Amino acid sequence: MKRHAKIDPPRAARKPVYYTVHGATHEDPYAWLRASNWQEVMRDPAKLAPEIRVHLEAENAYSRAIMADTAELQEQLFAEMKGRIKEEDSSVPAPDGPYSYLTKYVAGGQQPVLARTPREGGAETILIDGNAEARERPFFRFGGAHHSPDHRYLAWSFDERGSELYTIRIRDLATGVDLDDRIEGTSGRIVWSGDSRRIFYVLLNENHRPSKLYRHRLGAPVEIDQLVYEEADPGFFLGVGLTQSRRFILIDSHDHETSEVRVVPADAPEVTPRLVAKREAGVEYAIEEARGTFYILTNADGAEDFKIVTAPVHSTSGRESWQDLVPHQRDRLILATTVFAGHLVRLERLNGLPRIVVQRLSDGAEHAIAFEEETFSLGLIEGYEFATTTLRFTYSSPTTPSEVFDYDMNSRERVLRKVQEVPSGHDPAAYVARRIMARAPDGESVPVSLVHRRDTPLDGRAPLWLYGYGSYGMTVPAAFNTNILSLLDRGFIYAIAHVRGGKDKGYRWYREGKRRQKMNTFTDFIAVARHLVSEGITTPGNIVAQGGSAGGMLMGAAANLAPECFRAILAEVPFVDVLNTMLDDSLPLTPPEWPEWGNPIASKADYDTIAAYSPYDNVRAQDYPHILAVAGLADPRVTYWEPAKWVARLRETKTNDNLLLLDTKMEAGHAGSPGRFDRLKEVAFVYAFGLKVAAIKPEIG
Repeated sequence: MKRHAKIDPPRAARKPVYYTVHGATHEDPYAWLRASNWQEVMRDPAKLAPEIRVHLEAENAYSRAIMADTAELQEQLFAEMKGRIKEEDSSVPAPDGPYSYLTKYVAGGQQPVLARTPREGGAETILIDGNAEARERPFFRFGGAHHSPDHRYLAWSFDERGSELYTIRIRDLATGVDLDDRIEGTSGRIVWSGDSRRIFYVLLNENHRPSKLYRHRLGAPVEIDQLVYEEADPGFFLGVGLTQSRRFILIDSHDHETSEVRVVPADAPEVTPRLVAKREAGVEYAIEEARGTFYILTNADGAEDFKIVTAPVHSTSGRESWQDLVPHQRDRLILATTVFAGHLVRLERLNGLPRIVVQRLSDGAEHAIAFEEETFSLGLIEGYEFATTTLRFTYSSPTTPSEVFDYDMNSRERVLRKVQEVPSGHDPAAYVARRIMARAPDGESVPVSLVHRRDTPLDGRAPLWLYGYGSYGMTVPAAFNTNILSLLDRGFIYAIAHVRGGKDKGYRWYREGKRRQKMNTFTDFIAVARHLVSEGITTPGNIVAQGGSAGGMLMGAAANLAPECFRAILAEVPFVDVLNTMLDDSLPLTPPEWPEWGNPIASKADYDTIAAYSPYDNVRAQDYPHILAVAGLADPRVTYWEPAKWVARLRETKTNDNLLLLDTKMEAGHAGSPGRFDRLKEVAFVYAFGLKVAAIKPEIG
């Protein structure tokens, strides 16, 4: 790897701030990097304080200088990844009444295009051209679109800054022109009333939290929109949805472990919302409806891995009226449900693998859809229709491109509707995917998904790219990813560590990786790295580790705890200033996040737990791997100052000269660039850093 001895990295000024919590005095030397006017910056990044902007731009200039020798490699990576994308592509049309709706991409286009055709065939009509919309704006991320029940209007949303403040417009599909109605500062989610004359939306408050549900009548001034429901608890987020039957609008208040749902009849949108069951700490539930019955997915009554219950739609007795339909079964985690006129479908995880189960409502008979590969990913595709026997789902594996199937729930006939095309070519037989188990320090078995070229030696010589997340109960799917082929074809083994904090082995797997057991997430990840070394698959210090957001916190903790295991750490929008963020209840996510991490304001035990692993607070004088941190200035989820502070402290403290870079996207947020090709350039930058420090030659071989 080329050294850059003459390039001096920027040094952030130390301006220590001290505060005492639970009798412990805490020092934060880089607190000044947190913009005091962060709410304004989210809405207008130009309002960032000049001294902060100067520092971030200096870090960006340093990163560009260090990475200058990878310019050709980045271009090559980008070309490879773009070459695997079918530029002219379309989703399988989704039927709804007289039309079928689809999303497509055009050659050279970065944004989605929404269209529809007559259901029985005919000319296609463009509803929203994302590329045309993006040309008018310096930043454009399409939020979503929902057509009205009468198919006359399309309510759609977009983000112009990356701060996840969405503007809603309503397009008259008869003219192709947006109405004057313009609603700003929303969550982006839209639900129509049954009469196609009103929409429901959620407004974000001054602390960037979705807290107020409004009802808007088409053509009326936004200023007179009716407040339908306000969530008063700052620890709860508010959402709005619709049952598959379209009979009920759902108003959902939730944090990470408790939920509460109110319903409004879609055909009586001005009715006062009715509570289904009052919130109870630790009890979650989600609702679908069919034939006057609610079908409720819940963990009530100790059903840790969830069960499905029923209740009459008009019941007012709360949980007292709930009757078990699909009882709780330990280690069978029910992830999601969809209810059609005659069938209940559940996506669940059994023995670590996903499966789809179809149950007939008339008699309760059920069957699972069978799959053969050792490790794979499944997903349900939400359709528009309720009175149908067709279920649409996706299937892929680390070696198998995504496939879309239509499945007849009565005849059990499976029809392949689409196969993901890789224009530059892909031979699944050239790759091997398998699943192994690593032993954690406490004896638990941690699942690991591995994929590599069939001709890659597994004798320790090959470098290994290890990905991890491990928070919020999110499971990283063993799905097909065209981007990682650029790593596999350069001799890397790619691995996903399914650590605690996800739900890979049931809800218990999540519970044992959160709050006061959070350290399990980090020690699981390190155990996976060491297991892959002990099995002779790779060698110490030959591992590039990658994670983003809460997975970036995992990267920071692993770098502190076991730096010798890793050649490089790639931390994208990393949640690394955990203690300070959880102590700041003004930030967008802090109160709703306390059930996940603990509340260090109210609890000394929670404070001590977080203080023991928070990456920023546990940087120490030791040798660190090469580190790349990526941030987004308008990011409301992981604020830009978290990685900025972390890098500043690392640069001050670490004892070796390994590379340490901070790359801040000055015009983007948590998800980076909104265009599909621009995003690939960001992936190419991250990959190039990993290849550079791993001393992998640029050409494929």
